[in-house]
Amino acid sequence: MTTASISFSSVPTASITSSQLSTASLKSRSNRNCRIITASLSEKSQPIVTKSESSVPIRKVPGDYGLPLIGPLRDRLAYFYFEGRDEFFKNRVRKYGSTVFRLNMPPGPFVAKDPRVIALLDAASFPVLFDTSLVEKRDLFTGTYMPSTDLTGGFRVCSYLDPSEPHHAPLKKFLFFLLASRRQEIIPEFNRTFGSLFENLEDELAKKGKADFGGPNDQAAFDFLSRALFGQDPAETKLERDAPKLIRKWVLFQLGPLLTLGLPPYLEDLLLHSFMLPPALVKSDYNRLAEFFKESAGPVLDEANRLGISQDEAVHNLVFAICFNTFGGLTILFPNLVKLIGRAGARLHGKLAQEIRSAVRDSGGVVTMRAIEESMPLTKSVVYETLRIEPPVPVQYGRAKHDMVVQSHDAGYQVKAGEMLFGYQPMATKDPRVFDRAEEFVPDRFVGEEGEKLLKYVMWSNGPETESPTVDNKQCAGKDFVVLVARLLVVELFMRYDSFEIEVGTSPLGSSVKMTSLKKATF
Repeated sequence: MTTASISFSSVPTASITSSQLSTASLKSRSNRNCRIITASLSEKSQPIVTKSESSVPIRKVPGDYGLPLIGPLRDRLAYFYFEGRDEFFKNRVRKYGSTVFRLNMPPGPFVAKDPRVIALLDAASFPVLFDTSLVEKRDLFTGTYMPSTDLTGGFRVCSYLDPSEPHHAPLKKFLFFLLASRRQEIIPEFNRTFGSLFENLEDELAKKGKADFGGPNDQAAFDFLSRALFGQDPAETKLERDAPKLIRKWVLFQLGPLLTLGLPPYLEDLLLHSFMLPPALVKSDYNRLAEFFKESAGPVLDEANRLGISQDEAVHNLVFAICFNTFGGLTILFPNLVKLIGRAGARLHGKLAQEIRSAVRDSGGVVTMRAIEESMPLTKSVVYETLRIEPPVPVQYGRAKHDMVVQSHDAGYQVKAGEMLFGYQPMATKDPRVFDRAEEFVPDRFVGEEGEKLLKYVMWSNGPETESPTVDNKQCAGKDFVVLVARLLVVELFMRYDSFEIEVGTSPLGSSVKMTSLKKATF
């Protein structure tokens, strides 16, 4: 998944102060039976009933969906082939002079029954998608379509449930328990697994002059998750080292309608974007994954039983949470992190090496949570900046529960109950009304008191970074876990190396990275 790159210089906008942005809150008022909603990034993102008048004009949402079938097909071809994803959104921002507009989101016919959405592409309107008092999240994890439950053991897993559904709370508590019960194993298992990864990369680099990061990272990510969360080395089970290739195939059957694989466009559009691939073709692969988790989960499944969750439902939720969400996220995030740090060059590398080694030395030569949290501000900032620039999951959806007016920086837009709202996150998190040098990777952006204030605009986890996942919201249950292991990757890199150089390409779900130089630590 690539990121958007957009300049708003050609879009007519009104000025807004940083104080106006920081005090933006959810406001509602009676107006033609609608609610005025200003997206909130406050600690309590709840609507505030007020009698004050909105300071921005109320507009109808610009844009149109075109003729049935023809309009969605036109937009799908433009999105994937004629314009490309980023240009698709940029061109419409320029066309409508607005960051809120109507369009059809792929895949459209014949995968999605209704591809019509209202796009929210700025930091002010985007957070409406997180407020479950305003939007419903039922069956919207992948967007305007939902893959067959035959791909998840016949269950609607937690990611597809709205918080109002009775199974959502116990399933999310189940995931919280999994993470909490094994927290002491995370750092040592990460050091063990990724230490071996870098040793292998060094060997390959010495033999071939370059070393692929992606494939070894995929294997290390699954091995680490299995060892840290279940105490099980997959190489010692029937699964052996097959998990990454099984997961990639299984994910393709779910996300194929949203991907491009480099096939001839019209053939690819017919095979991937027009119909769902038959789940039966991946059933045996999925069963191998499910059997591994059933045999490895042990005490975790006992907790599921205590929460009233059947063993089968617990197992299939574990497969999805670990393989699709966490493994999938790390295999996108880690290459992006290495890419952005690698491109930043030796000066940043030197600063990170100095900070990390000093903090570890002061903690007795051991990597600890306290050292990472209290003594590595640049390391933390680099991870947040990567999540801002290239969020692993760039799109979010929600269906409006009420007639309301969603407010951007410059106007309020009338939305009817039942309409689908869509957000392309890289545009919201690179909003130039919030971030200076918004398109640039600024490693120390989040360092210091002023930098930390911007964290509420980092929204990779389906919620602001300043908020926490609960059973009542859809924020990622593993939010803090993902941030921690991303920091651990940076720590592992710069405990071993003074600097490194890379070669970057693309892949269907992110970046392809090869190491071309690893300069071992000299201090």
